[in-house]
Amino acid sequence: MAKSKKKVDVVHLVCSETGDQNYTIKKKVGTAKLELKKYSPRLRRHTVHVERKK
Repeated sequence: MAKSKKKVDVVHLVCSETGDQNYTIKKKVGTAKLELKKYSPRLRRHTVHVERKK
């Protein structure tokens, strides 16, 4: 059988203030951790979201 090559990881973006998993994204393997400002529905404002593996 052929060997599969994993090129994409599925990761969650977790709100740093509430700990909620608000977004799920696909990203390339081997890239740096993401830290983005995204909308948090619980707080009703934009907060910093950090990457966590599924």
